[in-house]
Amino acid sequence: MKETTTTIDPNSISTTELHQILLTAVAPRPIALASTVDKNGNVNLSPFSFFNVFSANPPILIFSPARRAKDNTTKHTYENIKEVKEVVINIVNFAMVEQMSLSSTEYGKEVNEFIKSGFTPIASEKITPPRVAEAPISFECIVDDVIELGTEGGAGNLIISRVVNIHIRDEYKGNDGKLDTEKLDLVARMGGNWYTRAAKDSLFEIPKPIYSKGIGVDTLPMHAKNSSILTGNDLGRLGNMAEKPSLESIEKCKKIQEVDDALATPNLEDSYKKLHSIVKKHLEDSNLEEALSILFCL
Repeated sequence: MKETTTTIDPNSISTTELHQILLTAVAPRPIALASTVDKNGNVNLSPFSFFNVFSANPPILIFSPARRAKDNTTKHTYENIKEVKEVVINIVNFAMVEQMSLSSTEYGKEVNEFIKSGFTPIASEKITPPRVAEAPISFECIVDDVIELGTEGGAGNLIISRVVNIHIRDEYKGNDGKLDTEKLDLVARMGGNWYTRAAKDSLFEIPKPIYSKGIGVDTLPMHAKNSSILTGNDLGRLGNMAEKPSLESIEKCKKIQEVDDALATPNLEDSYKKLHSIVKKHLEDSNLEEALSILFCL
């Protein structure tokens, strides 16, 4: 079946439609539960998924309380930061996701979302806004800059925040004293009303190519690149191997009974399929070196 693609000029659709496409496509997005105060000391707490870390030296977190598309009004977080250039960015995990969602309600400026959402405020050490006691990690930040990306509804306002203090609840550390990804159980924003959870069953590891120069998919046999069984992920994993298999390793794999049977198959296409199925099984069992050697048997 022929694949089709819809091409859209962003200027040809409404801001609401564009917003929906962007937020559904660019996901999952981490959530910054931002605590701020205005010049009179009134506290505001609100979540933002236009958020990420952008630098470690200096430590910079950036989030964006965008203008509302429906009426072009600005959010209290943005207004507070214009008055008091400080913010606590609290990280959100599954244990607090429903309360976080409640805090996103557009209450009046006089309403304290800590009280409405049931979160516990706890005094920060270096800045004025309180942090969320329930958050696994909280970053006290000084706002270095605010970059306004536009003046119309939907325009973002980049809050460039420099971390000056970090609070980590010890229950989210592993035995090595470092943050434990499984224990953190973080959540992230998807499109619409959807979220995703970084729970154990959804976590997986991929060795980083920066630790070794992978041989690359381009060095794999042509029959592998044309395979109907091996996926792009399979090829990428094989291409991440540090070196091609040795002749000794290849010859050893040829003596494996199922590999020998695949190589002896008269029809070349059938031989490829059998061999690729064997390779895929070894990949699933994380026998990477053997999988690569088998691939080079033909």
